[in-house]
Amino acid sequence: QVRLVESGGGLVQAGGSLRLSCAASGSSVSIKTMGWYRQAPGKQRELVAGIRSDGYTNIVDSVKGRFTVSRDNAKNTVYLQMNSLKPEDTAVYYCNVFVDRIYWGQGTQVTVSS
Repeated sequence: QVRLVESGGGLVQAGGSLRLSCAASGSSVSIKTMGWYRQAPGKQRELVAGIRSDGYTNIVDSVKGRFTVSRDNAKNTVYLQMNSLKPEDTAVYYCNVFVDRIYWGQGTQVTVSS
């Protein structure tokens, strides 16, 4: 069983920055992929960024150049650095990891005001 604890969400003005963190605990097995999804009101949950254990990253076009995903394997932690935030980035952001199956965090609210 893997437990994910997210932090770093909040309210920020457009153009501002936030850094999300997600720490995984409870597993002695190597975490394969880690990533972030988001879900805006009335919309489906969508992938934002993912990172493999070898460091390969995948970032969706809508945030490319503004968001960066990274991980600290020693700490089993994944980060999402979000710069130049826009109101359309407002959503609940969920951490996601794949070990033996997919695990989800509880979600953290990010609100960007115009």
